This record gives sequence, C-alpha cells and structure tokens, in this order.
Amino acid sequence: MSNRSWWGWGNSDEGLSKAARNQVTQMLIASFGADSMNRQDPTEIGEIHLRKPRVELASSITIPSRNDPLSRITHSYGKSYKDLIRGFRGQYENPPDIVSYPRNENEIVQLLDWAESCEVAVIPFGGGSSVTGGVEPSTEGRFKRTLVIDMSSMNKVLEIDLESRSAKIQAGIFGPKLEDELRPNGLTLRHFPQSFEFSTLGGWIATRAGGHYATLYTHIDDFVEAIDLITPAGRLSTLRFPASGAGPQPERLILGSEGAFGIITQAWMRLQDRPQFKSVESASFSRFEDAISALKQLSQSGLNPSNLRLLDPIEAAISIGDSSGDTIVLVGFESKDLPTQGLMSQATEILASHTGKFQKPTSASSTSANLWKQSFLKAPYLRDHLISLGIMVETFETACTWSNFDNLRSKVTIEVKKALDAICGGGYVSMRITHVYPDGPAPYFTVIAPAKTNSEIAQWEEIKSVASEAILASCGTITHHHSVGRDHQSYYLRQIPTLFEQSLRAMKDRLDPKGIMNPGVLIPDHSLAI
Repeated sequence: MSNRSWWGWGNSDEGLSKAARNQVTQMLIASFGADSMNRQDPTEIGEIHLRKPRVELASSITIPSRNDPLSRITHSYGKSYKDLIRGFRGQYENPPDIVSYPRNENEIVQLLDWAESCEVAVIPFGGGSSVTGGVEPSTEGRFKRTLVIDMSSMNKVLEIDLESRSAKIQAGIFGPKLEDELRPNGLTLRHFPQSFEFSTLGGWIATRAGGHYATLYTHIDDFVEAIDLITPAGRLSTLRFPASGAGPQPERLILGSEGAFGIITQAWMRLQDRPQFKSVESASFSRFEDAISALKQLSQSGLNPSNLRLLDPIEAAISIGDSSGDTIVLVGFESKDLPTQGLMSQATEILASHTGKFQKPTSASSTSANLWKQSFLKAPYLRDHLISLGIMVETFETACTWSNFDNLRSKVTIEVKKALDAICGGGYVSMRITHVYPDGPAPYFTVIAPAKTNSEIAQWEEIKSVASEAILASCGTITHHHSVGRDHQSYYLRQIPTLFEQSLRAMKDRLDPKGIMNPGVLIPDHSLAI
C-alpha cells in the first residue's frame, strides 16, 4: 500500500508516460481549444488539515488500528470522479476517526460490539475502489463518528478443494495475490474487473462486481459457492452446494449488500483450470447497426466467447487510436483442453456475414484487442491526468433488452450531449458494450468535457442526474456492475418494488439493529427517521 496514490488511482509511479500525457493533451486542445486546459497540480498531502479524531478505541481492544492523517485520508473516499476531485483539491471535511485492521473474525466481532455500544458508524473497506460513494463516511443521521474496518490483513487462501475445484478464501485478499496463490495448482478464479489489481474478493462480492467474461460468467455471483458474514446480530454462514432448489438462496442476501448488513469475512469460490488455448480477433464495421446485429447474433449463438466487446467510433478513437469512423467488435475464446480456432472460425463467419472486415495487424502489439487491453488498464490513470488538466471524465453503465437498446442508446446519448453543451460548453459521449447476454447488452458510456474550476462537482452532479434519468426513462438498470452506493441510491429505490425495499429495511433491522453498518449505502440511513 505504500506506493498507492493517496488521492488518485493505483500506484503513484504507474501513470501515463510523458509521451502519452502530451498526446492526450494535444488531442484535447484540438477538441476543446487551448483555453479549456487549466493545468493544475494536486494539493500537497502536507497541506491538508484534518479535524481531530472524535473517538478512540477502548483501551481493552488491542486490534491494530490507526488514526494518523495518511490512514484517515486514504480511507475517506473511493475512486469516483467526485472523490478524485475532492482528493485533488485536498477537501477532507469528514474523514473517518479510526482505521482498524482485524486479523480474524473474533476481532471483527470485538469491533462491532464496541461500535454498537458507542454509536459509531462502521464502514467495511477492501481496496477502496468504489465509484459510487460506497465507502464514504456519512454526514447525515445520528452517527457523527466513524470506524473503518480495513480487511487487508485477512488475505489468504485458506483451503483448496481440488476434487470440487473450489477454494475457501478470505475476503481481504487482493486480486493479484489471489491468483498467485491459486496458480501452483493450475487453478484460477478468472475474475478480472478493471480494478483487479486494487480491489478485493470481499469488495467484489459486496458490490456484485462484473469481471473478465463478456458472456456466461459475467459477475462474481457466478463463482460464489458459500459466504460467511459477520453482522452486529451474529454470524451468518451459508452452506456449500453446487446448486439448490431449497427456497430463496441465502447467498443472494449478501451479494450486493455493500456492507449494509455486515462484513464479509470469507467465501468458498468456484474455480477453473487455467486456460492454455486462447484466440482473439477484431472486426470493423462501417455501419454501427451492422455491428450491433453481429453482436446480437453472437450473443445468441451458443458459442459463448470469453471476450465480446463493441467500441463505437468515438470510443475506438479514444481507446485504440482508430480514427476511421468504424465501429469495432472484439471477440475472444479460451480453453484449457481444446484449441479455440474452431469456435473463432464460427464467430468470424458471423461477423463477416454482417459486413465485418478483418485487418491483418502489422505486429502482435498493434492488434485492436491488444490496444484495447492496454487502454483498459490505463484508463483510470488517464482519468487522473484529465482531472489535472481541468477536464471532467465520467463513466456510467447499464443493461437493457436488445429490443430496447436503440431507444436507450439514443436517449442517453442525446440527453447527455445536450446537457454537456449547456453545462460545460461541449464534450463527448462515447459508448462501448462490455458484456452481452442472449436477451440484451450492457452499454458503458464515457463522458469527457471541459470542467469549470471549483464547479466540477456541481457539474458532475447535473450530468450524473441527466444520465441517470435517461437510463431510467429508457428501462435500463441504474447500474450493471458498479453497485448502488450513495450515488445511485435514489434511482435504485425507484426501480425496485416497494415491498422489496421494505423487506431490505426489515432485513437490515434484524441483522444490524442499531444501524451502524455503512449507514446511507444501498438503502437510506434509518436513523434519519428517528
């Protein structure tokens, strides 16, 4: 953690190269004009003044804990645009009071008991990569003091069941360490969200994270076999089954719960053999409609490619430097036992039948798939650079049926572009499709626009509202894989049935009687009504 950026994404020394930064800057100048660039540096960490901690742990609790400025700063926000702007400006008005690092479940119980007795809010913390306000201390309700429980000390693969091809894994393990511990057995979880390097298994489960696979195993849900949750009311442990028809599935209560019910401590996860055969291909389409038709047919073909992505012309220009105006479709297959050329041959036939054209790359590194992968991994670092230039960049994703896709894409693009012109004086709206299902795609939109200094958050809130309203009006989900948090909560509550919301509240009251767990996330803080 020592190399982590305290305000931005990832590691401090792994941002864009100087050449890449210059290239991006020149592109933005060409798009928005030199006057739109407002180059600034982030506030020095030594210049940030935090209020003093408002509470201390009981002297009888010997769990490793910190209340130094750096620990409190790095556990104040996630990594949304709003979070990064506040970090960049050195705005930490409501940092947590204590950050604790429990080493086992008994220590988590101690912390929850203490927090209940002292009316201290508790925020579970994995890698802090939330982009929906999921780890920010609440400023409302009766909880004025906050304890962050950082799970990074519970970071081991505890047991591997080779016969069942599954493993019991602690929730605080980060993606790279998880894969390192599985690799000697030839196994993999193969769940690679964009935040893979800087997020944890518990965070993936708590937010129902989307991962590497574009079809079939699209979410962490598909790999969960059983979960252990420590709540203020006690321990909730589910049983291991490959499948069951015995009533509602208990794991579904915990998946996506975002720390509102308790703390995920470990889970049994379904694993896979590491793939030995891989193949990737890309096709370009002069007509966007043809690319969508090809994508839909592939999603319904039963071929189930591991990678199936679409980049619209603007996204293709930004992500892989393709300025042809074409729409790009990327497709990939992987397997442990069998070569994938046969599957790829069938996929390329489908793409070609919809006018897809295949261009032979000049080198392995110049393939669209490889360029996209590099761009995908560097995108969060690019966002940091854009912030330093005074450029707003936001992403939001959804999912809808194929029959509703044209309407959703059109409405979202038109409404957001109109808002950008009015609020920011211009900007881009691009779209890629990250996951596909037989009944519909998951469109992922990117917004890039000039931001007004010291008005960035107000602008962001307006754009976010316009985008969210357009998604709801077009019958898309408010989020496909980025969780609810605080940012999506009001829209989420408009999409779920009233009785279901009431059931969630009742469940929280049972598992978290005093409402200390991440108040204000997923559902409103019930203490506001007290």
